[in-house]
Amino acid sequence: MLSAARFLFPVSLVLLTGAAQAHIVLQQKYAPADSYYKAVFQVGHGCDGAATTAVTVRIPDGVKSAKPSPKPGWKLDIRSGKLKQPYESHGKTITEGVSEIRWSGGSLPDAQFDEFAMQLKLPAEAGKLYFEVVQQCGKQKIEWTEVPAGDDAAEPAHPAPVLELAPAAGAGHHHH
Repeated sequence: MLSAARFLFPVSLVLLTGAAQAHIVLQQKYAPADSYYKAVFQVGHGCDGAATTAVTVRIPDGVKSAKPSPKPGWKLDIRSGKLKQPYESHGKTITEGVSEIRWSGGSLPDAQFDEFAMQLKLPAEAGKLYFEVVQQCGKQKIEWTEVPAGDDAAEPAHPAPVLELAPAAGAGHHHH
């Protein structure tokens, strides 16, 4: 009996790691609030074997700036929109910001892995930031936009990449 159990264990382990890599995830899942952060979205597979042809990332509310890193062979679209919460910067009220960044026109085969990066100025409040990502493979698309229902809820089938913000360095020591 023991030998059979020992044989089964590695198999289930392989299945678990396989599933974990099937999402689009952020390389660094933690960052201090109110800091500059390089968000690297890792795309490790296509859609059911089809090559990825576009990746769209929606910028969460509260992010102060977003600058994408260009990728050879891909076209960049940066969409701006009205901010839900305007903020002050250098004495000016900022009411518009980047709402969406899209890389398109490339082709990332299912058997290859790539990264899509951007630099963000993070919000000042600690907490979780969810990045809704839409992965397109020709006519097919996978929406990585689901957010867990609660802290102990099961991970959704297509989870949005999440960044956890720690309280900003020096938070609470000075008041503006």
